[in-house]
Amino acid sequence: MAHIAKLRLLLFSAFGPAIAILLLLFFAGYVVLGSNGVLAWGDYSRQLQTAKVELRKTQESRAELKNRVEALDPRRVDPDLADELIRRQLGVVHHDEVVVPLN
Repeated sequence: MAHIAKLRLLLFSAFGPAIAILLLLFFAGYVVLGSNGVLAWGDYSRQLQTAKVELRKTQESRAELKNRVEALDPRRVDPDLADELIRRQLGVVHHDEVVVPLN
């Protein structure tokens, strides 16, 4: 009977530290394997690089569209762009015609 009491006392005294160690292991595992953990860092870096490339392409496209809109300003229309649009609308563009942009 004394051995059972000692064993029970030993188990109850070890219960608190065991729970603390299990919680510590859980949080340490979440730091490594969690959605914001160390292993997710590489995936976030790849996503960031992809997003930067897409942003750069979008900014370039936006700049081209902005230049085209500015060229169509009614106060100072770009004659070449106006000619290109009119010919396209009227259907007088030849299939083998090439537009050569001059910078």
